[in-house]
Amino acid sequence: MRKVISVVVSFMFVMAFFTIANAADVKYIGVKKCKACHMKQYKAWKKTKMFKSFDNLKPGVKAAEKTKAGLDPNKDYTSDPECLKCHTTGYGKPGGFKSIAETPKLAGVQCEACHGPGSKFSKIMKKNKKFKLAEVKAVGWILPSEDEKGCMTCHGGDSPFSEKVDPKYKFNFKERLEKTHEHFKLKYEH
Repeated sequence: MRKVISVVVSFMFVMAFFTIANAADVKYIGVKKCKACHMKQYKAWKKTKMFKSFDNLKPGVKAAEKTKAGLDPNKDYTSDPECLKCHTTGYGKPGGFKSIAETPKLAGVQCEACHGPGSKFSKIMKKNKKFKLAEVKAVGWILPSEDEKGCMTCHGGDSPFSEKVDPKYKFNFKERLEKTHEHFKLKYEH
């Protein structure tokens, strides 16, 4: 019985180590690399509020909305950790946004903010245009339509822009998913 427990514990330790090592190995690549293969998605995303989300943190931008939410419209929020977690890509995560000086390519809510860091799954997608969905998910690709919690990280209770401030901020997952950007069917296999 001790041997079985020892083997199980050892196996769990090894799996945990590989999971952590694999997660640390994943990197954010930035929207410019995504658009190389997904130009239609990129053009659609550039028309969204997510594209300009970092700019909203600058003094004087969206002043009326900031005032209504109880924020100082003249304050520079571009280095405020509470704001950066939702107005940048990968803030607080390995390889994610650090500051506009260090990681300007990750400012704003880009592809990887919703789909996960792309260093591994982008290689699979490049290699095989008809990739297997399970294969890219296994290395971190997120399908936002299956991940309402991911959206609620920013559109949930911590945001100063809630429906209590203005009914227009009420978050409806399905409606917002459709408004995020125009979606184009990828050629993956189930």
